[in-house]
Amino acid sequence: MTINRIVEYAFFFAVLLGSGYMVWKIFAPFVTALVLAVIITTICYPLYEQIEKRVYKQNKSLASIITTLIVVIIVILPLFFIFSVFAKEAVSFFNTLGSEKDLALNNYLVSLEASITSYATDYLRMTDFNLNLIDQIKNGASFIIGNVGTILVNTASTIFLIIISLFGSFYFFRDGKEFMKIIFEVSPLPDSEDRIIFARIATAMRAVAMSVVLSSIVQGIFVALGFTIFGISRGALWGAIAAILSLIPGIGTATIMIPAVIYLFFTSTVFNAVGLLIWAILMIVLIDNTLSPHLMSRGNNLHPFFTLVSVLGGIAVFGPIGFIVGPVVITLFAVLLEVYNQYILVNGKSVKIATAQSVSAKAVKKKHKK
Repeated sequence: MTINRIVEYAFFFAVLLGSGYMVWKIFAPFVTALVLAVIITTICYPLYEQIEKRVYKQNKSLASIITTLIVVIIVILPLFFIFSVFAKEAVSFFNTLGSEKDLALNNYLVSLEASITSYATDYLRMTDFNLNLIDQIKNGASFIIGNVGTILVNTASTIFLIIISLFGSFYFFRDGKEFMKIIFEVSPLPDSEDRIIFARIATAMRAVAMSVVLSSIVQGIFVALGFTIFGISRGALWGAIAAILSLIPGIGTATIMIPAVIYLFFTSTVFNAVGLLIWAILMIVLIDNTLSPHLMSRGNNLHPFFTLVSVLGGIAVFGPIGFIVGPVVITLFAVLLEVYNQYILVNGKSVKIATAQSVSAKAVKKKHKK
């Protein structure tokens, strides 16, 4: 290779890396919106295909508009409303703790703290035990408020990112196949393996959205309704907490429902306590034993512990939409490792084996000819 050719390559890759860095700087503020758009498109693309078949002259733009509007009405607006109610309830709960606005709750917390302190000092001989239950709950609530407050302050930017993601979803629906062709052309892998990889990723994304996110949201709604019906205030707040706790394997919403039933036994009527207990049992039967196993069978292989961490980490990194983005990103990484092991590494070994066999076969033929 001549010196001139080396200089040409060096100049080309320097310009390529520089322009790539500038492209990243331009797109970086919208990465979250673009990721959300990709997830929406991947999950809802079968719906788009069905709509495209039925619209006038199979118009792609019209089908994309209809699909995007369905996503807004069925998914975006309800989730945004639920999160707004949760934020207001969290702020209200934080302001109520330790004040006289909710005497029943505060009296229950004080009596619970006294019982725990008495048990620790009398039976466990912990003379220096000091719980300060209300202060501990306020510290935890302040942490939630701090994160929620950041999102509330940036409500305008959050809405702007959602709008960008919806525009992205529209264009991904309409021109997604053309984008995929470009990716296949750029990818060094054979097109058949590219199709396998993207099909596996799409299946995993839909499975996560259905089995993890949908199941958690349904459990949170059930808890919120049960609390509201049987007289526990701030049902939306506890429902949102229950939705996150439902991701913990073996524990789930029981960490919310059992204390709530005990609380009603001490502060309300037996009817409300028994009613919430029956409600909890029905929820476990309908969701944990019916809905969740059915959704899990659709292809989600993500371990519950990684699901929990991905949800919490996703919320910390991406904000409210991290509830969906976090598990999808972890699943994407797991699928890529799986695909690498099944279709790339194995195929590479098989090619090497086939090459070695062909070489040995040629050697045997030469030997026989001699």
